[in-house]
Amino acid sequence: MPSNRHLLCSLSAALLVGGCGDAPPTSATPRTGPDPWASVLRVAPAVDRNPDPRIVEIDLEARFGEWEYAPGRRVRAMTYNGSVPGPTIEARAGDTVVVHFTNRLDQPTTIHWHGVRVPASMDGSPHSQPPVAPGASFEYRFTVPDAGTFWYHPHVTESVQMERGLYGAIVVRGEHEPRADAEGVLVLDDLLLGADGQIAPTGDLVEQHTGREGAVALVNGRAGAELPIRAGQRQRWRVVNAGSARFYRLALPGHRFTVVGTDGGPVETPRASDELFLVPGDRLDVLVDGTGDPGATAVLQNLPYARGHGAGLTEASDILRLRYAPDPALPALATPAPSPRVEPLATAGVAPRTVTFNEHIDRDAERVVFTINDASYPDVPDVVARVGVTEVWDLVNASEMEHPFHLHGFFFQVVSRNGAPEGERSWEDTIQLRGKERVRIAFRPDERPGHWMYHCHILEHVEHGMMATVRVEP
Repeated sequence: MPSNRHLLCSLSAALLVGGCGDAPPTSATPRTGPDPWASVLRVAPAVDRNPDPRIVEIDLEARFGEWEYAPGRRVRAMTYNGSVPGPTIEARAGDTVVVHFTNRLDQPTTIHWHGVRVPASMDGSPHSQPPVAPGASFEYRFTVPDAGTFWYHPHVTESVQMERGLYGAIVVRGEHEPRADAEGVLVLDDLLLGADGQIAPTGDLVEQHTGREGAVALVNGRAGAELPIRAGQRQRWRVVNAGSARFYRLALPGHRFTVVGTDGGPVETPRASDELFLVPGDRLDVLVDGTGDPGATAVLQNLPYARGHGAGLTEASDILRLRYAPDPALPALATPAPSPRVEPLATAGVAPRTVTFNEHIDRDAERVVFTINDASYPDVPDVVARVGVTEVWDLVNASEMEHPFHLHGFFFQVVSRNGAPEGERSWEDTIQLRGKERVRIAFRPDERPGHWMYHCHILEHVEHGMMATVRVEP
């Protein structure tokens, strides 16, 4: 059974996003109303079977099942606990998370805890653990040190397992959360279907090169989703891009987003924006105020975005429809308060390392070869870093195609793009690397030595060589 603390946390989504457990509430006057995520968009939370309020202990099983992505439309899928997305794991910063994982698939798999600063042995990547064999089990155990929005997915044949439904969200709350009337996770994905109406098999040379992009837009595993909202209501959206290769440029006409968090948790100063941009693997935590009229509708759109070699959207597509209740408008809420300062990493005197991303076509083998520093995984030499010593990397994209860069284990700060200082400081683990662009990042490995992957997060690029290891030593 869930602990009392987690039942209260779940209830807060229907009333007011505030503290859970011993955290101070963000407001003394909840604004009542139905939970918008009680509709088709709801993703069931993982069931915590540990009565200790600081331990989240769950059972998670990868198994085959049916995925109903639209009413009456089902595909054969891989699921966590029978659903797509898998259950949302909810915790508080500092909690211990224990996951009893069982693999009921017919192929090996692992779980990578994307963005969570776990020990190297819990990372679920090729260097951190042997894959969990069919019928076998593995216990993941780690502390979640940071508040924020994270997610989990396999790190074995990702372009097959993730595309077929193996992914889920992780919500970690901190001491001070921005005030909102309702909160939920929006996991974005798409489906590429074959002539038989099932998920299309792995593609050809073109798909290897550009990555898989499907025509069916999904939110929380569903197409054509709607989200209720009330005029004046403030909703908190935790947005996760779980797509294989889809870049999202989101707009909600008539509304503005207030960005309150990125990959590594809260931003220093909440910022208003007309658009949200997420590369594969990326997350944004935003507030959306219901500025429409009672009874109106609004459509969340993915705007056109070309990312090279014919990939990307050429026209806007609908992602989600907001439907306003007929109720009178609620009073507007105040602008969210700033979060603690994001201290800049000191980089003076640190010699940058150059990490170059490129690709070419091996016509004899009829495959695309993706490289880091002119080699493909597993033949890319390790970068050796030291605990407590700041690393500065120049990420150089020598190709025309964009590559979302993801670093396991550690958050980094973007220092500059093409020599121009980055305007806003934040903690990230996944960023856009445009064609022919040079991005300087900085990070400082903490006391978690081990082998940590870094790679492009377009799944087909990972599987064709664009991955390498930073070996952190004491």
